[in-house]
Amino acid sequence: MRITPLDIQQKQFPMKFRGFDVDEVYSFLELIREEMEELLRENASLKESLSRADSQLQMVDEYKANARKEADLIIREAESKADDILKAAQEKAVKIHEDIVELKGIRRHFKEEVKRLIESHMKMIEFDKEREEAE
Repeated sequence: MRITPLDIQQKQFPMKFRGFDVDEVYSFLELIREEMEELLRENASLKESLSRADSQLQMVDEYKANARKEADLIIREAESKADDILKAAQEKAVKIHEDIVELKGIRRHFKEEVKRLIESHMKMIEFDKEREEAE
């Protein structure tokens, strides 16, 4: 059974011969009632503070969980973009290598054509020289 401040205030003691001083008993009970009321108010205030703290803690936990999810999402997106950039760079490197190989082939072919052209002209000069000498 819980005792309330009202129970303390309303408690009656029977009178007996050579009993306690009634005024002192009631005075002491009044003091206990006031202390108990103060303790009950403090207890209620502490419970309310605890409840608010629990609510705030839950909110903080939710914020942390949401922040973690958002961070994970940002990391996944960044990794995906990095993979895309790396893949594009690798493809570009392959294309550049292919272009270099193609240009080397064109250069080699051009050198051969220039060499043939020079040889052809040298033969024509030689032929003209021989004709001049024959005349």
